[in-house]
Amino acid sequence: MYRFPPKRTALVLDETLEYLSAGAGAFTVVLVNGSGGPIEGWHKVFAPLAGFARVFAYNRAGIGGSTEPSYPQRGTHLVRSLRGALQAAGVEPPYVLVGHSFGGLIVNLFARLHPNEVAAVVMVEATAPRDVAVLKTHATGLQRLLQGALRRLAPANPNAETEQAAATVVELESAPPFPPIPLTVVSGGKPAMRWATAQQALAARAKHQRELAGLSPLGEQIIAAGSGHFPQFTEPQCVVDAIRATARRAGLQA
Repeated sequence: MYRFPPKRTALVLDETLEYLSAGAGAFTVVLVNGSGGPIEGWHKVFAPLAGFARVFAYNRAGIGGSTEPSYPQRGTHLVRSLRGALQAAGVEPPYVLVGHSFGGLIVNLFARLHPNEVAAVVMVEATAPRDVAVLKTHATGLQRLLQGALRRLAPANPNAETEQAAATVVELESAPPFPPIPLTVVSGGKPAMRWATAQQALAARAKHQRELAGLSPLGEQIIAAGSGHFPQFTEPQCVVDAIRATARRAGLQA
């Protein structure tokens, strides 16, 4: 596995966050993990990205060595927290935001609230706002059973970002429109746990992925044909190429 540079910490909004950065360039690729995903989840793409840009990654509250969340981890708080971590690290815009899974909600809101700082966005198997409510309505009996058992065994922190997801969607709905910047949505061609997922949920998720690409007039969708929910693991070069191409569409030297 790739040996990451040493992590550093910063106190941001009364929460201690781990972060690291490497590489150099005229812009910064900001890697935003999925829910519960640590920095190490980018191990197959971090070094290649650092070959042509500065790369920043961090652990949100409750992940890795970062402290447990002190406040409800709603979208606006998560955006403020990320901006604070970037400032603590001395990382200036322009940013190419890359959000995996739940991280897609964060980069979606960040780009709306701070469009002057964001040159481009890449969403990797990103959570779409409509996923949060719609997919629950199509959950199978097995999925409900497993989710119920997990909640009993490991009760969620009420401040956790997953517990605040509906509030984050409300904030997205009231935010300004997504800016007209280059946007690439990387979607896995092999949905995870297809065998245990209702066809209605699969169809809704696919539709929502296409809708994400339509957020910007410069949006496009790429299908990572051999991947499920983690293209950065199974097709890392596809993800690296998508980030590099999206940066170039924004006029950045990559």
